[in-house]
Amino acid sequence: MRITGLGHAGMFIETAGGNILADPWVKPAFFGSWFPFPDNRGLDWEKYGREADFLYISHRHRDHFDPWLLETYVSKDIEVLLPDYPTDDLEQDIRALGFNNITYTQAGEIIERGPLRLMVTPLRAPSDGPIGDSSLSVDDGTASILNQNDSHPLDLDALMSFGKVDAYFTQFSGAIWWPMVYDLPNEAKENFAHLKREAQHKRAMFYIEKVDAPHVFPMAGPPMFLRDDLIDNNGLGRNGSVGIFTDQVEFISRMKEEAPQYDGHVFFPGTVIELNGSDITVEQTFFSQEEIDRIFADKWAYLEEQRASRQQEIADEIASRAEVLVPAEMMAALKEWWEPLMRRARIMRNGVGGPVRYTIGELDMVVDFPKAKIREYAGEDCEFWFRIPADLVSTNIRDHEIDWSNSIFLSMQFQTTRQGKFNEFIYTFMKCLSRDRIEYTENWYSEQTDQTEDAEVGDWVVQRRCPHLRADLTKTGKIDEDGVLTCSLHDWKWDLNTGKCLTTQGHPIRASKIGDDVTHAALAPANV
Repeated sequence: MRITGLGHAGMFIETAGGNILADPWVKPAFFGSWFPFPDNRGLDWEKYGREADFLYISHRHRDHFDPWLLETYVSKDIEVLLPDYPTDDLEQDIRALGFNNITYTQAGEIIERGPLRLMVTPLRAPSDGPIGDSSLSVDDGTASILNQNDSHPLDLDALMSFGKVDAYFTQFSGAIWWPMVYDLPNEAKENFAHLKREAQHKRAMFYIEKVDAPHVFPMAGPPMFLRDDLIDNNGLGRNGSVGIFTDQVEFISRMKEEAPQYDGHVFFPGTVIELNGSDITVEQTFFSQEEIDRIFADKWAYLEEQRASRQQEIADEIASRAEVLVPAEMMAALKEWWEPLMRRARIMRNGVGGPVRYTIGELDMVVDFPKAKIREYAGEDCEFWFRIPADLVSTNIRDHEIDWSNSIFLSMQFQTTRQGKFNEFIYTFMKCLSRDRIEYTENWYSEQTDQTEDAEVGDWVVQRRCPHLRADLTKTGKIDEDGVLTCSLHDWKWDLNTGKCLTTQGHPIRASKIGDDVTHAALAPANV
């Protein structure tokens, strides 16, 4: 088997049963905020599109799904391996580009093409990417790989039933807007950024040790931020800005200290991997080793060079945005779009629990979630306040973009304030701006209350399934001496003495100390 790195999570997999083009991305994403790190424009994209037999898009995020690249270089007759998602948004996106030779994969189902065995493992929780993420398992008789990219699977037994993995490709530096866009003192931002990097590292190491492949390729991050207002958020940040973005060399160095039994490899545009079982050769064919060393040793100089060379792309993206709507038209459009959805979103409305303020250019409005109404801001106290450029919102209205969490918010071109803890329901609603997504997510939340099975974790009896995403806490949960349970998949925490979630509102847990007669659990909130 031969795997060529295409940048970020992109790869070209040559096997005994055909060639797979996976997650190719080259154009800047999320309103021109994200660029592949390092620059991958010089790859032979025509070759990879021409020689691919299968196309695999793991999920709908624009750093994995690049419509321009697919439309420009990939044959419309190619066999598309479609993950089994609860809504058909990705399928409709792919069909809109002219791809109709679609294979509908099923969770746990192995697809055979001659000597080639494939399995796509989907995740379907509302917080999994843009409501859906997936991994790809590949075995052609000469080697077996797992391309996990951004996905965080809960059922590792099902994933590993595909067979022993020789090479493992996984996200290690996932991007989010926390804490960069929040109104916080810089010292607090630095502390929260450190905690976020540590949580991401722990999660990556959890999967690396569970998959137990001899060769590890950290990928799917970090991106480059090249806009003038964002460039200082690269890496760990500079000039008073903070960042949460560990790079490949930093991660591999730490992994070598913590788990020396695994070989970590830099996976860059043009990295060519030859695999025969666990026997491996790795060659850099696009960047010289000297160039790679310089990119990491003098990263800020490389980023500044990239910023200077890509101003036209940034300008082109800004020019493509919609004309800004006047405030009255903007609020009318949002009322017509959002209010019917909120009326269907009883659990999410109650989970938000109050009004949320949005200042969009000259428009200052409130989304009153409990009442399912949008109105002008009248000076009332709001626990959450978003300030968003009007051209971003106008563009999403024009394009009827149903996922604002993974368009505007990932762009980091906004600011926000909150009082108290993170509220998952606000961001979930903002990625569910279609009837199909609202109905699926409401049903998903309602099903999470069925958590009747208990299990022992340390000195406690707790509900087996995590209240967040139903991970098996006997495998992912750790309890400290104060009775605080941490689920290692997303670093959510609970005080088992009270059952209260310490990470966000809602999501109580059922727990009791072994030997006690009393079950400690917070009362279920009204929405569940």
